[in-house]
Amino acid sequence: MSTKMDQTFLAVVFGPCDKCSKEKPLRPVYIKSEQLSYCSLCVEMMATEGLRENETLASLKNEAETLKGKLEEERAKLHDVELHQVAERVEALGQFVMKTRRTLKGHGNKVLCMDWCKDKRRIVSSSQDGKVIVWDSFTTNKEHAVTMPCTWVMACAYAPSGCAIACGGLDNKCSVYPLTFDKNENMAAKKKSVAMHTNYLSACSFTNSDMQILTASGDGTCALWDVESGQLLQSFHGHGADVLCLDLAPSETGNTFVSGGCDKKAMVWDMRSGQCIQSFETHDSDINSVRYYPSGDAFASGSDDATCRLYDLRADREVAIYSKESIIFGASSVDFSLSGRLLFAGYNDYTINVWDVLKGSRVSILFGHENRVSTLRVSPDGTAFCSGSWDHTLRIWA
Repeated sequence: MSTKMDQTFLAVVFGPCDKCSKEKPLRPVYIKSEQLSYCSLCVEMMATEGLRENETLASLKNEAETLKGKLEEERAKLHDVELHQVAERVEALGQFVMKTRRTLKGHGNKVLCMDWCKDKRRIVSSSQDGKVIVWDSFTTNKEHAVTMPCTWVMACAYAPSGCAIACGGLDNKCSVYPLTFDKNENMAAKKKSVAMHTNYLSACSFTNSDMQILTASGDGTCALWDVESGQLLQSFHGHGADVLCLDLAPSETGNTFVSGGCDKKAMVWDMRSGQCIQSFETHDSDINSVRYYPSGDAFASGSDDATCRLYDLRADREVAIYSKESIIFGASSVDFSLSGRLLFAGYNDYTINVWDVLKGSRVSILFGHENRVSTLRVSPDGTAFCSGSWDHTLRIWA
């Protein structure tokens, strides 16, 4: 009975078929976006037109799988040498000393996120205490402070102009605050809610202007928003769990960004189409941080599996793993030096490890924080980097 019912609903129209001209029940078909009405026999004929003798859908599927396998083999042939082997002829890095040059104290709880201003001097940080603070990194003075309506402000970002900051967390929102030099201003009154997710905000970043902001969320999506109107411009669906981090490609290299999350995947997205263009799944646990290589041809990731990894976008594969048997705690945050030769990684064991990107070896280990390192960013001019920690402080290293 049900099949008859189905056919009845399928064949609504009765009339001459556009292919065989016989009066029959018709089905709509689209050829080069033109709608035609074919009878079911002609539809079946059309579907099998391209098939040769003895060809079935199953055999074509097998053929596709075989071709896929051959492609993988060809890619494997190209991957004939490891990055550290190529780098053997490169001169080793000499001893270098980095120390804490400034400590920024003022948060009442765990520091969760920070970002540099393009002026290479100011820093914005957000904390579990619900506060967002703008600091002068030279003098350690606090220039602005905002108390958010929620605790756990997991994301903050400086606008490219230096005239605004964005932040959010457990409120599922991304809010933008304009900054002025009026000490008596009420910043909360000028707050603009830009992005709305259905779960916590995990990361945010302005694009190359103050007018657009990119967000990542625990709802498994990333989204691009217009700051002025709060309108959703593009959404990015593909992660199978919470998205924890994102990073925009350096501006010269096009409209892409990379995201990482609890599904152990790092995904590269086209901002214009909303499509995922590359995906990498070699970590064994959550990806907490992703950061593009300065040239934009590769990116690094840091994960709860206690490793950092380097992915080459042109080769479409992982090219290096930064790990040691003695490192058993997760990496929470990664960033490259300006030259791309060093990878700084903050860990849950309170340390910061500095890796030689080419040789894959650890060149330094920095102690100072008294709880896990949660966030880390190299300054825009590359002369220093700042780390934030669950010990309530930020440190500037140089």
